[in-house]
This record gives sequence, structure tokens and C-alpha cells, in this order.
Amino acid sequence: MSNLKTNYMGIDLKNPLVVGASNLVDNLDHLKRLEDSGAGAIVYKSLFEEQIQLESFFEEEAMAEFNNRHAEMINIYPEMKDAGPAVFLKKLQTAKQSVDIPLIASLNCVSRDIWLEYAKEIEKTGVDGLELNFYESPREFGVSGHAILEEQLKITNEIKENLKIPVAVKLSPYYTNTLRFVNMMEGAGADAVVLFNKLFQPNIDIEAEKMSYEFNNSGKGDYRLALRFMGLLHGKTNLHLIASTGIKDGKDLIKMILAGAQAVQVVSTLYQNGLDYTNTIIRYLESWMERKGYNSLDDFRGKLSKENMKDPFAYKRAQYVDILMKSVELYKPNKMV
Repeated sequence: MSNLKTNYMGIDLKNPLVVGASNLVDNLDHLKRLEDSGAGAIVYKSLFEEQIQLESFFEEEAMAEFNNRHAEMINIYPEMKDAGPAVFLKKLQTAKQSVDIPLIASLNCVSRDIWLEYAKEIEKTGVDGLELNFYESPREFGVSGHAILEEQLKITNEIKENLKIPVAVKLSPYYTNTLRFVNMMEGAGADAVVLFNKLFQPNIDIEAEKMSYEFNNSGKGDYRLALRFMGLLHGKTNLHLIASTGIKDGKDLIKMILAGAQAVQVVSTLYQNGLDYTNTIIRYLESWMERKGYNSLDDFRGKLSKENMKDPFAYKRAQYVDILMKSVELYKPNKMV
């Protein structure tokens, strides 16, 4: 039987299939099913700063509801410190205690002090690691791209200096030079990078003439951007490379490891095929390795990365030129309009 073990930012996994952060894992029964069906690890749903602020707002509103009902009744509530996302942290702790496979937390904030404060709170729950979900949506025209990068690097460095558990950073695909930024993240102390974040974008309902927000699953082939950067980064960084977005089946998982990934994250395919589909993906990987004669993931990890390929143009601009030229040859319309 093939050895599927791998390491995820210092955490030993029985296989490279990690269930990514989503509402699917906000349920103890789901967590157990995912563990029983073979998941190597689970990333718990993200805690967002907006969630922290919203809970604080509701707490303050409730505390002030009956203030000043008469002159002698200044405040009918005792002075209390806002508990913040205490319910989330408790659920996270319970989730960690309910499974034997590694459970990784996910955090998405805006303010640097909030990032650090809740990273510390999350570590207290006993989770195995923390994923910093860097989803930066530009809010001001005057903020430079460099300032955003510097802020994310400082946040990563501060959290690493204050936590004992390993830290991964999940990045969007919208950096000017992703390769350089990954290198800078290594310098900031990160243990792994997850490529890439699936960003939910707004849409417009033209009949109702209002904004709509739809849950859009990844499509077949959406993994290719991550595949490209896996191939470019393998052997060029000491960070563990984790592939995410558009990984639908065992074939996609194998492609990512061939390009250099240490592990992969899946979400959309579980919404579409059910929680038990993790077992199908793992079994495919195992049968493929046996058929190819590979005893471990290290036997073929990065085999088709830029570093190990003989074709010097596989990951370069010339590849696009060749594809474009072929597409022109294939396009032969019956008549010109």
C-alpha cells in the first residue's frame, strides 16, 4: 500500500487532502464524517473581523436598551466587558476536541491589533495551526499596493513572534509579483502559503435592479492558476506550498503534487458531491500511485515543476505564444462576416 503521508507547515498528515474553510465544517457531525471518510486535516470556518465588530455592536445595543428609564435608573445592567466572538471560540475548541485529525483555524481581519488579539485567543483553543486569510479588498484610492503588502508582512511577523503554533498565509491571486511576495512571506516567518483564496464577488440582478450575492462554486479547470504558481515556486522557497481553488477530484490533486504542492484544500467539490467524496479522491490517488509504482508522495512531488522539467518554456511566456498560434490555426470559419 502506498504511503500517502505528508507534512503541512510542520503538522504531520496521513494524506494530502485538507478540507478548506467553509460553513460545511461548522457542524460536529460533518467534522466526524469528513474525518471518517479520510480527510487528512480540516480548516475550520474563518473568523472575520466584521463578525467581531457586529457582536460587539449587538452587545452594546442590548446593554443600553433600558438606560435612563427614569432619573434614578441610570443603567439597569451591571458593567460588563464585551465577550466578543466567545461563541465562535467555544465552538472552535469543541470542534478541535471532537476530531483526532489536525484542525486548523482561519482568521480574516483588517486592523493589525485585532489580527494579533484574536490570533492569541484562537491559539488558546488548542488548534494545531492558524491560517491567515489575507482577503484585502481595496477601500481607499490613496492606499498604495506597497502599503498593503507591508501591512500584511508586519501582521504575519507579529503573529509568528507571539504564537507557538505554525502559521500559514492564504493569498489572493492579485499581487503584482506573487513569486516575490511569497519569498517575502518566508522572510516574515510564515510556515506555508495557500494559493489561492476563492473570492466571492458581487453581481447585479437586472430585473430587480439590485445587488445580488451568490455562492459560486469553483469550476472545472479553475485550479490552473494555482498549478502554474506551484510549478514556479517548487524548489525556490522553504515554505510549504498548499494548492487551493478548483480542485475537484483525484486527478486534480495528483496534478498539484506533480507541480510541487505539499497538500491541497478542497471545498466546492464537497458541496457538489457530498462529504464522503473525500474518500473517493484519496482512493484515486492511492490507486494511481500503485499503478505508477510510486511508494510515497515525495517520489513524484515537483516532478513537473519548472525546476525539474527539461522544457525551458513550460512555465514561460513562450508557452502562451505557442498556444495562441495553434488556436489561430484551428480557427477556420466557413465564411468571413
